[in-house]
Amino acid sequence: MRIAVIGSGYVGLVTGACFAECGFKVVNIDQDEAKIANLKSGLVPFYEPGLESLVAVGSAAGRLAFTCDLPAGIAEADIVFIAVGTPSLENDGHADLSHVFEAARAAAMHMKPQSILVVKSTVPVGTCRQIAKMGIRVASNPEFLREGSALEDFHRPDRIIIGTDRGSETSRLLMHRLYEKFGHIPTVWTEWETSELIKYASNAFLATKIAYINQMADLCERVGANIGELAIGMGLDRRIGDKFLQPGPGYGGSCFPKDTLALSHIAQDAGAPVTIVDAVIAANQFRFSHMAQKIIDIFKARGGADGKTLAVLGVTFKANTDDMRHAPSLSILPALEQAGLTLHVYDPSMQTPPAGEQASSVQAAVTNADGLLILTEWDEFKTLDINRVVQGLKFDPAFKPLIIDLRNLFEPTQMGAFEYHSLGRGV
Repeated sequence: MRIAVIGSGYVGLVTGACFAECGFKVVNIDQDEAKIANLKSGLVPFYEPGLESLVAVGSAAGRLAFTCDLPAGIAEADIVFIAVGTPSLENDGHADLSHVFEAARAAAMHMKPQSILVVKSTVPVGTCRQIAKMGIRVASNPEFLREGSALEDFHRPDRIIIGTDRGSETSRLLMHRLYEKFGHIPTVWTEWETSELIKYASNAFLATKIAYINQMADLCERVGANIGELAIGMGLDRRIGDKFLQPGPGYGGSCFPKDTLALSHIAQDAGAPVTIVDAVIAANQFRFSHMAQKIIDIFKARGGADGKTLAVLGVTFKANTDDMRHAPSLSILPALEQAGLTLHVYDPSMQTPPAGEQASSVQAAVTNADGLLILTEWDEFKTLDINRVVQGLKFDPAFKPLIIDLRNLFEPTQMGAFEYHSLGRGV
């Protein structure tokens, strides 16, 4: 089978490169001429471990091609994926489907009659049914790719979700052929609406776990409990599991913020409000300001924030990505700067920080700073020789060297030489 992928952003490029690795002939299509030119030269527009080499291998083997010519790109395709963005509309928070419908209309004009259009973009309930009215076969196949682990997630997913029109055996046959190499993976065959909603429900549930464990961390600090041991005790319950039970400064990225907001609007429009999800959205927004205030209060106890310098490690929303979308740093760092702190910021992705000055290394960020803040859980930070690193901090005989760890990367028992602040561990 031949595959075309409309959209060469994060989901589209990973999808195209991975299907090419599976042996399919794939064409990735995008309107951005500069992006396509770069991809033809082997330059991937974002950081994802292993993706650049995968693109190079697929291109060299002739299985992966890139074009801006949509009619030519999909002319011979048996399956056409839509993998374009569905950001939140600025005025009301609903998902912006303009790119999805634009791609669907173009595909409907140029697809082979026996081909199928597969919506991989995250879309509200009813989108596939609307596209089907254009007179083409449609399937829903939501993605569950974690940034930083996308290749692993594609090849070894927890499940494959496929939604089709219940009467379309042709669609089911084509989708079965597409995924027959993944035969050992649990596959859920359902109708369009359920498939579309599974994606939103899954992301909202994971966001709920994050918001919940963050609030448990706050409670642990107040009552003298230990969030790490609490998470272990919860996670050993197989009904709960240990994933997404690590406290932090709040969730961000391209999916959870927009998908929880979109699900809230889907539910409101349907007359069935998801008040739990609404509370999660509010809790995460509060988390950013709460973390900023936590840091400011720590400096107040040391004589005030005004005129002090803080080294910040990490600005991306999570490790192993250069994605800044809805990153906690976008809210936290400007608040710290407004409080009077000078920020020296280092991130391994070398993304420009939303506030402060960019540093070229950990040591450059720390040099002559009054404290150290860990904001993103990069492996580089987990393996720091912290005793050597803090030697670059300013020496103040009235206080121990200050470390604020919002990812709980270090054990408090090993941090006795420092004024060490973490989440939910009494320090």
